[in-house]
Amino acid sequence: MKAGLIGYGKMGKEIEKILLERGHSAPLIFDVDNLDELTPENLKRCDVVIEFTTPDAAVKNYLACFEAGVPVVSGTTGWLDSRELVLEKCREKNGTFFHTTNFSIGVNLFFELNRKLAEIMSDHPGYALSMKEVHHTQKLDAPSGTAITLAEDLISMIPEKKSWRNDLNTSAEEIGILSERIENVPGIHTINWESAVDTIQITHISKSRKGMALGAVMAAEYSLNHKGILSMKEMLNI
Repeated sequence: MKAGLIGYGKMGKEIEKILLERGHSAPLIFDVDNLDELTPENLKRCDVVIEFTTPDAAVKNYLACFEAGVPVVSGTTGWLDSRELVLEKCREKNGTFFHTTNFSIGVNLFFELNRKLAEIMSDHPGYALSMKEVHHTQKLDAPSGTAITLAEDLISMIPEKKSWRNDLNTSAEEIGILSERIENVPGIHTINWESAVDTIQITHISKSRKGMALGAVMAAEYSLNHKGILSMKEMLNI
């Protein structure tokens, strides 16, 4: 598999390592220094593109891949206000788009655990719900895309919750999210259910970027043989 990389920061470099370990190659790497090379001709030389950049660059990168007819796998977060536009353009071009807020296999199992616990706790209104997420200081968006996914899943399972807020000072209809940025922390997400007599917590702790990088490469492999809007739930058969 020839995978083009858009974004060559810490994640891009980790993804390149995993690609080579699994017998693939990364013949084209696009970063801030050579964005002029991000052309349809170059993109078409790739079997798939893996994109980890910034919220302000992501949508433009997706549209370029759709135009070139190349599947694109992305873990960039913070751009979801443009989600409907991106999905519409993907369908219009009969493209392939695999996006998730977190490619870690463990995190996606954690998503399922969060939904299951929320289903149980929805019958026990005596517990107050909140969330905390901690990431490295280079992370630009807050809350994290993973935290937003967790919050939206909670909202879908708990009728009285209507929205989330990046603040613990919330109304009864909101889920409060506390975001912290600490040097060299890959990612910690905790769901907290608090009552007068006890606390129930579930936590996922990322030890390194390798788990996300491996999941992204697996998603790229999956995208070679699948078409349309793809997700981790499909790939993992959850």
